[in-house]
Amino acid sequence: MVSIITPAYNSSRHLAGTIESVLAQTYGDWEMIIADDASADPTRSIARRYSKEDERIRLLVLPQHQGPAEARNAAIDAARGRYIAFLDSDDLWHPQKLEKQIRFMEQHGHAFTFTSYQRIRGRQAREMNVVHAPRQINYRAYLRNTVIGTLTVVIDRHQTGPIRMPNIRSSHDMALWCKLLKNGFTAYGLQETLAFYRVMAGSHTGRKIRAAKDVWKVYRNIEKIRYVPSLFNFVFYACNAARRRMVWVPFKRNCDGGKDL
Repeated sequence: MVSIITPAYNSSRHLAGTIESVLAQTYGDWEMIIADDASADPTRSIARRYSKEDERIRLLVLPQHQGPAEARNAAIDAARGRYIAFLDSDDLWHPQKLEKQIRFMEQHGHAFTFTSYQRIRGRQAREMNVVHAPRQINYRAYLRNTVIGTLTVVIDRHQTGPIRMPNIRSSHDMALWCKLLKNGFTAYGLQETLAFYRVMAGSHTGRKIRAAKDVWKVYRNIEKIRYVPSLFNFVFYACNAARRRMVWVPFKRNCDGGKDL
């Protein structure tokens, strides 16, 4: 079984589409755990309606707003599947996403995988650029290039053991990937575009600055990396992050000397 982890907070605008993309999966052995983080809009009622129609969809209601890290952790704690997959409440999956990715993992014995994904804009899902997954990425390379899209990740808990995300405002997913990679696992990329990341209209500069600050905190406070190496990694992180947001520049190579990962 694949347990799909979906935190939701005031997500009524897009949640139905996200759920429908899971219901459309050609791989049927899954459960979708929607952790409602004390939403003030109809998010909870939408999730509850779908859960009544399909028993594979489960709704968790957090008593108070705790943020996406704790919402994800609550869903992970309730998960029953061997595999853990992540899908935010405004993103979408290709219908063959789980089928192809689980086959890829089982054929090669991979514990930690991700795929390419396409960025889309707004409610109309206008196509933007594709973020291409490298064939593999290790801890050192990931510090410089946070190319792993959370909506594409699948983890085999039989190999990694229990997982949880640090409770920080953002980049908690990055911190978890760092932990797995630092523990000796390699993240393997399936080079097919199997997910769609929605770029919201409210993604302003201030939000990007806050996210960048949290990446810095991961370097310094969680990974305990010294100042100068952190600064070095951060420069490449910023370069690669900027490239991923450029519609007119296909993301194929890393910034450090044009070398592939």
